[in-house]
Amino acid sequence: MSALPPVSAENERKSSRTRRRLLDAAAKLFKERGYAGTRQEDIADAAAIRAASVYYHFSSKEELMGEVLDHGIARCFDAVTASVDALGPEASFRARLQAAVAAHLDMLLRHGDYTAANIRSFGQVPEPIRRRHWPLREAYGDYWRVLLESGQRSGELQQGADLSLLRMLLLGSVNWAIEWYDPRRKTADQIAVTVVGMFLDGVAGEADGVTDTSGKVVALNRSK
Repeated sequence: MSALPPVSAENERKSSRTRRRLLDAAAKLFKERGYAGTRQEDIADAAAIRAASVYYHFSSKEELMGEVLDHGIARCFDAVTASVDALGPEASFRARLQAAVAAHLDMLLRHGDYTAANIRSFGQVPEPIRRRHWPLREAYGDYWRVLLESGQRSGELQQGADLSLLRMLLLGSVNWAIEWYDPRRKTADQIAVTVVGMFLDGVAGEADGVTDTSGKVVALNRSK
């Protein structure tokens, strides 16, 4: 029995381009319609290839979704760490947090079919895909946890603050921007300044302090 002929470099490049086209199409559709609302045939149509040819590159819609999830979080992770690292080790916590939020928003809003698909579809995907993807998602969450811990050490966040809750509130509010963002109003950098300002300084007026339900003052107004 004769050996199969070697795959040419040109065929490898063509296969790689087709695979990328499929992933790009899948990310866009998952972002717009969610995982449950996207069929594999829709992805093939958007990528301008025959539906049967999808199986040459991906065994199922689930496999496509898994790769889109991985790419989405990895790209966002790389953008955030690069933006923060570019500030240098002497940068303040506020500056690093603002850079992280801006980079996350930029990937989500301007470069983010993959990132937005991750946010919109993660809750819809089958459990095996979530389990496989979880370590990368958890690593990204840990990065934000460490960033917030540095703010606590520097005194810019309260020592007793629940950092897990703060992280979820911060990222949850930022991620929701995919539903309301209008590029004609503010840039990602401008939104990041506002978000971090509210996160660190609050939006209270000129009262002497903020009280809990018992009337105890829990935060003093910094403007006085």
